Amino acid sequence: MALWTLYGDGKTVQPGEVVAPGQRLAWPRTVAMGMQHVVAMAGATLTVPAITQFPATTTLFFSGVGTILFLLLTGNRLPSYLGSSFAFIAPIMAAKSSEHDFSSALFGVLVAGVLLATVGFIVQKVGSGWINAFMPPAIQGTVVMLIGFNLASAAWQGGGDGGFAAGPVAGTITVVAAVFVAVFFRGLLGRLSILAGVGAGYVVALIQGQVNTGTINEAKWIGLPTFHAPTPNWSVVAMFVPVVLVLVAENVGHVKSVATMTGTNLDGAMGRALLADGLATTLAGLGGGSGTTTYAENIGVMAATKIYSTAVYWVAAFTALALSLFPKVGAAVGAIPDGVLGGAGVVLYGMIGLLGARIWIENKVNFANPVNLFPAAAALILAIANATFTIGTDVKLTGIVVGTIAVFVLYHPMRWLAKWRKTAPEDS
Repeated sequence: MALWTLYGDGKTVQPGEVVAPGQRLAWPRTVAMGMQHVVAMAGATLTVPAITQFPATTTLFFSGVGTILFLLLTGNRLPSYLGSSFAFIAPIMAAKSSEHDFSSALFGVLVAGVLLATVGFIVQKVGSGWINAFMPPAIQGTVVMLIGFNLASAAWQGGGDGGFAAGPVAGTITVVAAVFVAVFFRGLLGRLSILAGVGAGYVVALIQGQVNTGTINEAKWIGLPTFHAPTPNWSVVAMFVPVVLVLVAENVGHVKSVATMTGTNLDGAMGRALLADGLATTLAGLGGGSGTTTYAENIGVMAATKIYSTAVYWVAAFTALALSLFPKVGAAVGAIPDGVLGGAGVVLYGMIGLLGARIWIENKVNFANPVNLFPAAAALILAIANATFTIGTDVKLTGIVVGTIAVFVLYHPMRWLAKWRKTAPEDS
């Protein structure tokens, strides 16, 4: 494992230079930067358990453990933080609402982790070229977009008894505050817009008497996270398979981003990154945490500070572990009222959907080509409408799964036929 060498005087990053993964600043500054990364990840990482009703402190615990595992498996060369993945929100909510319980949803998280780890192992052995062939940008963008937009009704109605409609005043304040912070502040504060919006909505809901403060008062100040074991339930697995595709796209994109910013060739670490995230997600599924992914929020902090030291992420990981020992934190997150969560969902789910459009734009996907247009169009409508098919008596394929199947089943045969008949545009 690489050791850290002190960068310069350990205090100031010189203009035009970066603190490399194998370097560090003086420890007081390294610790401060690590805590800053915890703040950057906290808004998103804690939002997922708040929406899915997973234990917040358990999620923090596995986030910290997952980050440590990631650093170890990548040889301490790849600076990244593993936080809660938004892609898991839809399948977890679907699994819990389809007459299944919390432990069944955990089994879905576990299986997704195993599948992602398997992809990482294959990439480590044969490279990542096959990923782009199997899942080109047209498909990547579609899968990410349909996961976000499938949650539209959940933002308004929650699980059927909540969401924005349950507290429109607090929900509106949440949206307005998030938008204001995003455009008014720069740097780290601007990146915490969702957290700031939830905080503002929380205060309004508290004034309105919509927050159950009893659970917060009853919670202990210090205690171990609550761990839960998964219950094998193969009927929920299909809901979680599309998430693996999103996690692959996120990890590959983030590794490439870090490589570009540090001027380092990290292609050799791609498989290890996927394997590490898969194992971290598997551990979370085994113990009651949310599935993990590398975090764009933390990559944004690195881009702003030019500090890519992995020492910072060790500090962040242990800080997250320390925070997981405060049950009141989990109780406060669990007490966020439906209206506030709905307001956050209005912004958050739309942002997830538009990330798919960003993938299309950045890769210049040509929608004049019917090979790209038809599969995306059909998949999105099926997902947004939450088209549902039942196989046998137990297996139910819902919107995200149906949309994902549709985009693959349509895209690859259409692409083959278009090449055979030479009907695809040259710039497709």
